[in-house]
Amino acid sequence: MGKGCITVTKYFLFLFNLLFFIFGALIMGFGLWVLFDNQSFIAVLQESSDTVKVASYILIGVGSLSMAMGFFGCIGAIYEIRCLLGLYFTCLLLILIAQVTAGVLIYFQRDRLKHEVSNIIRGMIINYTGQNRTTEHTWDYVQRTMKCCGWTGPSNWTENIMIKNSSQNLYSCSCRNDSLPGTDIKLVGLCEHLSSEAPVYETGCVTNVEKWLLDNCGVILGICVGVAVVELLGMILSMCLCKSVVQEVYTKVPKY
Repeated sequence: MGKGCITVTKYFLFLFNLLFFIFGALIMGFGLWVLFDNQSFIAVLQESSDTVKVASYILIGVGSLSMAMGFFGCIGAIYEIRCLLGLYFTCLLLILIAQVTAGVLIYFQRDRLKHEVSNIIRGMIINYTGQNRTTEHTWDYVQRTMKCCGWTGPSNWTENIMIKNSSQNLYSCSCRNDSLPGTDIKLVGLCEHLSSEAPVYETGCVTNVEKWLLDNCGVILGICVGVAVVELLGMILSMCLCKSVVQEVYTKVPKY
C-alpha cells in the first residue's frame, strides 16, 4: 500500500473512531436518560421491573466501552500502533457480535416483553393509591396526555383495591374527559363521580403506549444501526492499516 493510501486510511480511521466515540456517548446518554427519567412511561416500568434498570446499566456500559474504544482507536490510527489496532479490531468484532445477539434475543422475546409490560401496568393500577409516588404520577401523566384510561380500557380501574373497597363512586382523576360534564378536573389521585357513568376516556392506553415505545425503539434502532456501520468500517480500515504497518515506531507516541 502506497504512503498516500496509508495516510488516507489513517485519517479515515481516525474520523470513524471519532464518530464511534460520539455514537458511544449517545448510547451512554440514552442509558442515563432511561435510568434517571421520571417524566415518561419509562419511569412506570423502571420502578416496577428490574429489567429496565438492568437494560439501562447495559446501555451505559456499552456506551462507555464504545467511547473508550473510539479513543484508543484514534490513538492507534494516528500513531500507527499495530497492537492497539489489533486490539481495536478484536474488541469491535466482539461488540458487534454482542449487539447482533442482543437484537436477536429481543426480537424473539418481544411477546414475552409485551406480556411483562401488561402485567406491570395492571399491577400498578390495582395497587394505585394516589400518593406521591413516581410510578403513579407518571401513569397519571400518561393517561392525561394520551387521553386514555386504563391499560385495555376504563374497566381495568374496577380492579383497583381502593375503588373496590370504597362506598363512593370513584375513578382515576387523570382519566377525566374534560369534554364531558362532571366534577372539577384534578391531575392525580381518585375522584368521585355523581352521575351513573364516570366522565372518563373510553379507550385504553395500550395502543398509544405501544406506539410511543415503537417510536422510541426506532430511535434506538437507528443509533444501533449507525454504530454497527461505523464498527464495520472501522474494522475494515483498522485491518488495512494494521497490515500496512511494517514495524512499530513507538517514538511517534508523545511521552509525558
